[in-house]
Amino acid sequence: MSRPSDRPVFFTFAARRAIIFLCTVHIEATYLHIDNSKSEGITLALIVKKFGGSSVATPDKMRAIVRRVLKDMKEEDKIVLVVSAMGDTTDELVSLAGQITSKPYGREMDMLLSTGEQISIALMAMAFKEAGRKSVSFTGAQAGIVTSDAFNKGRILEINAQRVINALDEGNIVIVAGFQGMTDGGDITTLGRGGSDTTAVAVAGAIHADACEIYTDVDGIYTSDPRVVPDAKKMEEITYGEMLEMAKLGAGVMQPRAVEMGSRFNVPIHVRSTFAETEGTMIQEDYSMEVKQYLIRGVAEDKNVAKVTVLGVPNKPGHAYRIFAELADRNIDVDMIVQSVRVANEGVTDITFTVSRDDSALVCDVLGDIRRDMDIEDILIDEKMGKVSVVGAGMAGHPGIAASMFGLMGDNGINIEIISTSEISITCLIGEEHVDTAVRAIHAHFFDQD
Repeated sequence: MSRPSDRPVFFTFAARRAIIFLCTVHIEATYLHIDNSKSEGITLALIVKKFGGSSVATPDKMRAIVRRVLKDMKEEDKIVLVVSAMGDTTDELVSLAGQITSKPYGREMDMLLSTGEQISIALMAMAFKEAGRKSVSFTGAQAGIVTSDAFNKGRILEINAQRVINALDEGNIVIVAGFQGMTDGGDITTLGRGGSDTTAVAVAGAIHADACEIYTDVDGIYTSDPRVVPDAKKMEEITYGEMLEMAKLGAGVMQPRAVEMGSRFNVPIHVRSTFAETEGTMIQEDYSMEVKQYLIRGVAEDKNVAKVTVLGVPNKPGHAYRIFAELADRNIDVDMIVQSVRVANEGVTDITFTVSRDDSALVCDVLGDIRRDMDIEDILIDEKMGKVSVVGAGMAGHPGIAASMFGLMGDNGINIEIISTSEISITCLIGEEHVDTAVRAIHAHFFDQD
């Protein structure tokens, strides 16, 4: 499989520039198809490359990135780099804020966290200039990234890519800060965990890039986390749908919104290692080669899970709506939901759902406010939970997969608390301490070990 950066695209950069000049790219809009076969001009590749915090952790690593980019780059290529904050900078900034306050000051926290990426982009631009290449750095706002006003969890609404296009047209390698944008009101926002991936793919869609390369400390997408399953297999290709499901269910290599962006704008995403020249995993609409068809494509895990149970909710219309509407108003993502009526004549129901462990304190505050004027018996939160999931388009029409998965749990003495399914996945909520055992057992059952 050839690298995306080596794939010829026959039309001029000026033509791309003219197309993008016609409209600001609205992220919710339909992707504008370009028929490359009818275009004429020079051969070029327009590539977005994203480098995470471990990849830019030191000046030496930044210089190594510069050498690699310039080595792979042809003279006519146009390159945008999206970079994260250096190393553990974001964690250090969070810790610094914690020394001042324990309260979630969303706007001010975003003002603080956005400084990490600003350091990275400035240093990276300097490194390219030292190597003799024109380069310019842009914050998320300067790159035209407009977000919602949900601090700490901003969503990209649109991108006015004209300034990026102009800089590329002037011969610059453009460095864009990941993880951040700006509201219509001029406030800086951050995009949440994995936000730099989302930035990279969104920018790639906005400028109609040929591909988006995500450089990480792993060399591709594996059938499971190699740190948990040493025999996990690297996949050469995976579809958007399968990758999106795995990302939602805990596979930390890609952020779900980034995969969704790639699918929406038909941007091939190449996940590869910063520290090795080997090919990684291509995420795209369909397989381009004959792929061995396993019933499942991957086993995902997520230990960042809290189980919330609201006991004794009046079993009347509107009460469940109020609970979940107020959680949504606070930008809290709810995953697995189970509602159970105890006894028909008792008139109450228990509602159990899962959230990110990071949101558990906020959930407690929201439910506490609701409890003041809703007759609720109790609120229980268990932060020692985890999820294990199997994912694969080949699951359709194979009911024995669920039975096998549940049997493996029983064989290992693991109790299942909640089960949820989709067309291509089955997820079980279990105790956090059992997650690794479950993942290894399921992977060994479904994948060849030779």
